[in-house]
Parts: sequence; structure tokens; C-alpha cells
Amino acid sequence: MILSALNSYYQRLLLDSDSGISPPGYSQEKISYAIVLGSDGAVVDVMDIRDTSGKKPTPKSLSVPASFKRTVGVKSFFLWDKTSYALGVSANSKRCEQEHAAFRLLHEQSLAGTEDPGLKALLAFLETWTPEQFQKHPAFVPHREAMLDANIVFRFDDFADKHQYLHQRPAADQAWSKLFDGDAEDRQGICLVTGERAPLARLHPSIKGVRGAQSSGASIVSFNLESFTSYGKEQGENAPISEQAAFAYTTALNHLLRRESRQQIQIGDATVVFWAQATDADQAENAESLLSLFFDPRDEDPREIQKLRDALDQVRQGLPLQALDPGLNDGTHIFVLGISPNAARLSIRFWETQTLATFAARLARHFDDLRLEPSPWRAPPAIWRLLLACAPSRDGRSKNEDVPPFLAGETTRAILAGTPYPRSLLGTILMRLRADGHISGTRVALCKAILARDARLGNINKEPPPVSLDSTNTNPGYLLGRLFSTLERVQGDALGPQINATIRDRYYGAASATPAIVFPLLLRNAQNHLSRVRKDNPGRAVNLEKEIGEIIDALGTTFPRSLRMEAQGHFAIGYYHQKTKPRSARPDTQTTTDNDSAGENE
Repeated sequence: MILSALNSYYQRLLLDSDSGISPPGYSQEKISYAIVLGSDGAVVDVMDIRDTSGKKPTPKSLSVPASFKRTVGVKSFFLWDKTSYALGVSANSKRCEQEHAAFRLLHEQSLAGTEDPGLKALLAFLETWTPEQFQKHPAFVPHREAMLDANIVFRFDDFADKHQYLHQRPAADQAWSKLFDGDAEDRQGICLVTGERAPLARLHPSIKGVRGAQSSGASIVSFNLESFTSYGKEQGENAPISEQAAFAYTTALNHLLRRESRQQIQIGDATVVFWAQATDADQAENAESLLSLFFDPRDEDPREIQKLRDALDQVRQGLPLQALDPGLNDGTHIFVLGISPNAARLSIRFWETQTLATFAARLARHFDDLRLEPSPWRAPPAIWRLLLACAPSRDGRSKNEDVPPFLAGETTRAILAGTPYPRSLLGTILMRLRADGHISGTRVALCKAILARDARLGNINKEPPPVSLDSTNTNPGYLLGRLFSTLERVQGDALGPQINATIRDRYYGAASATPAIVFPLLLRNAQNHLSRVRKDNPGRAVNLEKEIGEIIDALGTTFPRSLRMEAQGHFAIGYYHQKTKPRSARPDTQTTTDNDSAGENE
């Protein structure tokens, strides 16, 4: 299913001249230098074609004759390669002589008898070139160390063709077609992707761009040990896929994984790509554009955020997206693939496919479950931002690599499939709240979303948590969270902003888990703090005492000995709502500040 969908996507890209997709037999590769050859094969110039617009020069992506996996053997690419093959020089390779000999032999055999002046110039170059010239030739001197082991192509120093690389010349294309077709395996079989009889791929092209995978590329389909094979079949025969289909699905996936693509996001350890399939190419592109907003809203662009909000409102009202934008089709098929690194292979973390309308409805429900007032965000949060709340917080910041991989995959799958969030998500959030005390709006919103979805789907026979402060809510966890926040505010008003450690820093974890042990102590201390507030601002002290009394009356005569995990989630929500509640009566001179992250914009 995955390979078939990628194969179909490749066929769509092939019809789009602006896609930049490589035709069959070619692949996009990172090229750094071009060697300009004269008609006699002499090196006229060495051109640095890297992109220098960023902080560091980066190789240019060019469509060149297709690469392949190089195992322990020595095998050259056609009309391009790294310097150890093309020039016989390297900073790392210990077999430069054999590699350069392979490059020379391949081109002498495949270009024999050519009448093309550019290809004849390459043959003349290979006949006269020696690796020792690399250190002395004036054209190479400015680039020497930086050029080693980089990929290079060739140009012919002809005024009429000076902007054309050798591999782009018609004669080179013909020579490559013969070579590519001649390399096809004699093994014929029924392709599992297309259902047609065709030459089968023994090895599939590498997939590059998955974060954490090998820089040389990794595989989704591969067999290299006897334990992975059956019935005496070797490598690709165990899952017969034609050369053409293997090229198509890997090329499409590499296209999605390119750095500048807006059809990929990083969620935990998984690199997630998505694409659309529709009878009309424009509808597919419009669907992909909308999905990129759903998956990764960018709050720096007000127009994009407004477009996302309009789409969410359309879905909530049960109206078709096409009524919002004629370029959208609710029936457009959407594919979402999450890939994780696994040594030299890639693991499928999740795979979801549905119509645009279904995905939009599920994502709208996800945002509704997250809804919290006051809102911690200017725009609906991306999934990867939410999952950072599961990672340790250092000075209010978290790293993507610290997100538990399995949890990231299961949470994303739940959002895309509309199923309950994983139970471990709530436990992880609560553990992080106790460990680092960073009670951010994102973490609280996740607690609220988990509990709201469980209540909505009927897994817990209880009312969902409130979106904003609810003074009538009698949930013990919610009331205790409100009470804890009020006691923290009393402490802040009494002692001012110069407190070394608030009660949140010292007691939050214990108060949310074992309230009967902690709250009597906190209430005794609060009486001392209220006495001090009463001297400075009697009206403020009266309001705080009234608020504490109302919450305690709703709780009953005793504090619970312990709170279950769900109740601890309600505790965090109650704390957030009370913490972000506007003050009902402020001192005449403001002497305190809420030094807390609960209401911060993230």
C-alpha cells in the first residue's frame, strides 16, 4: 500500500514540469563542483557551483544519471561521482587507485566510438589525467581541501553549450540509456506494486533525508541476511518489485524528504511526510497546502493562521471545505507516513490514509480537545510543539531528541486516527510537571485534551474538564489545583517578587499526589502570609480569604489521601485556570509579579 501510493505520486510529479522530479534513470544528487574541459581534454576551469546564500556553502541538487548502492565492491557512477572515483584523490578512501580505474574503464567502454565533442573531451581527459596533477594544476589550487570527496560533474568548454553539463547532452543521454537498460537484471517476475511482469530490482535505491538515519541513505525494503530470506531467494526476490517501481517510490520519497519541502515535519524521532491524490493536480496541491497548515501552523504569518482558522470553523459547522475554497475537494485522498531511523534501515512509525474531509474533522476535534482559556498560543499548535512538553525542560526549553520516540508515534497516530491519546502521555506529562516544575500552558492543555477526549469517547464516565475557570466545578483534583494556586498567590502577595522558592517549587508534586499530607501545612503557612497582606492591603486579604473559604467548602471536611492520575490532570488544569485568573482587587501599589510560566505564550 505504501509503495503503491508513492509510485502513484511519482507518476503525478512526472507530469508536472515544475516539480523538479528526476525522470526514470536519473536521480537528484548533491553536486559541489563542475570541471570544465577543453576539446583536447585539458582542464580549463574548476567551478564551485555550491549555494553560498546561507551561512555555509551547500551542494547544489542536480538531476544526474541515477546512483545506486555501493557495497564493498568498486563501481562507478556515470558522468559524475566523488573525487576518489572521478579524479583518484580523496581525504578518506584508501583505494583511490582502484576507484579511479573503475571510473575510467566504465567511460572508455560506454563512450567508445562517440562522435560528440564533449564526450570525446572527457575520454581525452581520462587518458591524460593523473592524480598527481590535483595538487599542482592552477585550476584546482583554490579548491583543493574543500573539494576532496565532494561530488563533481563535467562541462565542455564550448561557447554554444557552456551552460550544459556533459550528462545533459543528447549523446550522453543515449549512452546512459543503453548502459542503464543493459544493467537491468535478467530476473523477471510479477511486480508487487504494479502487478506487471518486469525486471526485478535486486537492491532498491537509498532513501535520504530521514533525520538520524545514515547520511549515505537507508532502506525500507532490503534483505541482506539469511534469516531475512525464504525459499532460497536472494535479496530483492523475497519481495519482488520491478526496477521501475523501486525507482519511482524511492524518487518520490526522496522528493518529499528534501530539506526545503513543506510536505515534511519532524515529530519526535519520526520524519513525517504527507501528500495527496486527486483527479485534478491543482486540487491535490491545494490539499497539501492546507495540510501543511494543519500539521505545522506558522504563527508568524497572520494570513496563514487566518486561513487555518477559517478551515477549522468550516469543519466545526459541518460545511464542506469546497464552500470555503473552490480549489479544495473534500474527497481528495490524503496519505501520511511517519518514518524512523533504524541503523541502515527505516522503520514505519505510522501510516494513515483518509480523505481530506476526514483528516480535517479529526484535526479540528484535536484542536477542540486542546482548547484552553486563556489560550497559551497565538495559533493552533503544531504536533511537534505539543510533544516537546513531554521532554525535560531546561530553562523553559526542550529538545526534540528528548521526546520519547514511541510516545511521539502513538500520539501522532491517535491525532490522525481520532482515537484516544495513549495513556502513557498523561503519565509522562505529570512526571515532567513534578520533575522540573515547569507548568506551561502547553502541558496543561495536553492534560485537558487527554481527559476531554476520554470523556467524549466514553472511556471515562465523567464530565470533561472545563475550558476556562469554572467556579462551580466540584472535581476534587480541580478544586485542589485552584486552592494550591490561590495559596501560592497569597505567598507572593505577602513576600513580594524576591522569593527564592515558591510553594510551587517545593510542594507541587506532593500536593498533586498526596494532598492530605501537604495542604494542612500550606494552610497554616497561609495564615501567616495573610496577616502580612492584611497590613498592606486589607481589601486584597479579604478577597483571598473568601476565595480560599469557597474552595475549601466545596472540597468538604477532609482532604483526599491521594489523587489518581486523572485527578492529577484535573489538578494541573485547576491550577492553570486559577493562576491566570485576573486579580479581583489589586494593591494600590503593585509590588508583586506572577513569576510563572502557566500563562505564557509558547
